[in-house]
Amino acid sequence: MNSIHQEITKQIKASPPGTIVFPTDFRGTGTDDAVRQALSRLTKEGKLERLAHGIYFLPKIHPTFGKLQPSMEEVAEAVAANEHMRIKPAGAYALNKLGLSTQVPARLVYITDGQARQIKIGKGGVKFKPVSPKKFGMKGPISSLLIQGLEEMANSQISPEMESRIRELLHQETPDNLNFDLKLAPARINDFIVKLLKYPLNG
Repeated sequence: MNSIHQEITKQIKASPPGTIVFPTDFRGTGTDDAVRQALSRLTKEGKLERLAHGIYFLPKIHPTFGKLQPSMEEVAEAVAANEHMRIKPAGAYALNKLGLSTQVPARLVYITDGQARQIKIGKGGVKFKPVSPKKFGMKGPISSLLIQGLEEMANSQISPEMESRIRELLHQETPDNLNFDLKLAPARINDFIVKLLKYPLNG
């Protein structure tokens, strides 16, 4: 056990402060139980902080703000990389990323081609929602986010000001990407965007 603890400690010391780590990062060092016990011990020693079940990070101290915790976006990206799955912002979080909402949701929702999962972090958290492969076929960096965000809203919730901003954003997307993504969008959102832009679909 001590050798496992020492080996994990050595690996952690070589990582920069703020790094997010998982028990699977230390596969081959020892059994899963031994690795988890070592991580628990390192947490008690203050060399690691526990974010959620099976998720840890190396403490990072800011001279003014003190101990810093990874953002929920960083946690989501680290989990996705660790589990080899793709993720994209969805719902209110997607709208916030586009500047269509000033409210940062307490829980960030992502679509994924991996397993459904919810991670509670403090008063917020991250949710991964499995979707069909075509959701990841969208090409436009703007139009794909917009379509994901609008799926969680009724058309009646979209104010004239938001419509104006959506129109501006869509004009920043390439016509080819927009045309491609509209073919993968739900009919309701396709119709909304077509009417908003008076956009002629090709084919």
